[in-house]
Amino acid sequence: MSNWLLFQWGRRTPRDTQTQPQTIESQSAIHPTAESVPVRPIEPTEETQLRNCFPWSVYYIHNIEYRPQAVICRGQIRTTPTQAYQQIKANIEAEFGDRFVLIFQEGFNGKPFFVLVPNTQAARNTSQPDQITRPGLALFLVIATLVTTTLVGATIAGADAKQLASDPSILWQGLPYALGLMTILGIHELGHYLTARYYKIRATLPYFIPLPVFLGTFGAFIQMRSPIPHRKALFDVSIAGPLAGFLITLPLLLWGLVNSEVVTMTDQTGLLNPEALNPKSSILLALLSKLALGSELTATSAINLHPIAIAGFLGLIVTALNLMPVGQLDGGHIVHAMFGQKTAIVIGQISRLLLLLLSLVQQGFLLWAIILLFIPLIDEPALNDVTELDNKRDILGLMAMALLIIIVLPLPQAIANLLQI
Repeated sequence: MSNWLLFQWGRRTPRDTQTQPQTIESQSAIHPTAESVPVRPIEPTEETQLRNCFPWSVYYIHNIEYRPQAVICRGQIRTTPTQAYQQIKANIEAEFGDRFVLIFQEGFNGKPFFVLVPNTQAARNTSQPDQITRPGLALFLVIATLVTTTLVGATIAGADAKQLASDPSILWQGLPYALGLMTILGIHELGHYLTARYYKIRATLPYFIPLPVFLGTFGAFIQMRSPIPHRKALFDVSIAGPLAGFLITLPLLLWGLVNSEVVTMTDQTGLLNPEALNPKSSILLALLSKLALGSELTATSAINLHPIAIAGFLGLIVTALNLMPVGQLDGGHIVHAMFGQKTAIVIGQISRLLLLLLSLVQQGFLLWAIILLFIPLIDEPALNDVTELDNKRDILGLMAMALLIIIVLPLPQAIANLLQI
């Protein structure tokens, strides 16, 4: 499976993470440029040139394997992974130009290897410039999503269809929810976008997805149109979104909680009932609620959330769901960057099972636990997928996982007694 993922770099046109993977057989039908890829990526006479790109003092090459879509070079690394990748990449480019994309990955046996995949995007990029930033489309989706979230926000504020039809000015009551939620989602995606631009990764502008019912939006997304250069960039791009989104969620949620109403707990009280929310469903939510509401919040209390608090609460859920260390979610990218692909797969499998168990207690997580079971565990590799992170990023990654834990776990009874809630 690991090699199959590597081969896709030379076959696919860049896509967003929502696109379903395609089989090798279907590629030529979908992308005509794939038909020009030769059965053997290099000529027999070029093998000596290829071997000369691997100095024995940097990476002593043992054997070369030829596949229809890749050349796999296995050997023994004799310097640091960063130096090995940079020097061999420079040698490959000097010898073969932009014919190949070079990937450096650690195999499941723990030994790093190089893969050369045909760069089918090189000719396309020069002959057909790809306009990936479409501000007109992005602006249209922002306006459309503002309309749909405002409609939902007005409904949350108590307006019904007849009232909206007779007095459209009631729509203004939906703006606090709409602006709060869109700010959280937009800043989350801007975190990804700006960090991707910092690393010179081609990325689209953030696109919102309007939805006329339910929450008013399916969220927002960006598409990255070029490979991630190394695990450091993978980590930074992945954590920037949840971190930025959480930093704006926190003050909005606190302000919303201060302006929320404490109500008596009923049979309908739960994690997903904004009119009677049980704050003890989450450690972090309970702490923030106690901070905002003080002595008003007791063991028999629930919270009727202010529209801004609803937006902040949704921001908290979005942060938690994105930080799940599974596959191509932000959390999956983070643990991949921290521990490597092999360990990330194990962490992802354990996380899916743990969330499934948690959903037996917190039924609000059941749907997400089921969805996670269908998300592939294997994440796409960075070009240099061997060089490890520095200690600062490892610590930041562990803090992100700790944040996930205090969002999804319910408040222990001992702490609830201490807080008198």
